[in-house]
Amino acid sequence: MTSAGLGTRDDSGHVVVTLRGELDATGAAALMAVLTAAMARNPRIIADLAALEYIDCCALGVLGRARTQARQAGGDLLLAAPHGLIRRILTLTGLTGVFSIHASVNEAARATGYSCPQQDAAVTAGETAPGTGR
Repeated sequence: MTSAGLGTRDDSGHVVVTLRGELDATGAAALMAVLTAAMARNPRIIADLAALEYIDCCALGVLGRARTQARQAGGDLLLAAPHGLIRRILTLTGLTGVFSIHASVNEAARATGYSCPQQDAAVTAGETAPGTGR
């Protein structure tokens, strides 16, 4: 696979890590570096999968290791907005029973006890909030 994009933002008591494109073995090290840096800021992480098109077992392994590290640091790694193939891969690998998976970043934030005010405001104003499909 060739194209992967990773980004982070601090948002209302947690760090949102956005995964875009295709993540496989070639992007696994970069994913781990981004997640490690995010955990250094805050162990409460939400992985936004809304723009992720493909993920392989290497990148899934990174998510699993990062979740373990986040939990050891007093936080967690939650998954948000998996769809289509990504949802299917999570189901087939049994990871839907391991990770806390939410329909949107906002829903994941609420599950942690924090909310995303800018997304709430966008939804209230009748706009579609990024990564939420709402």
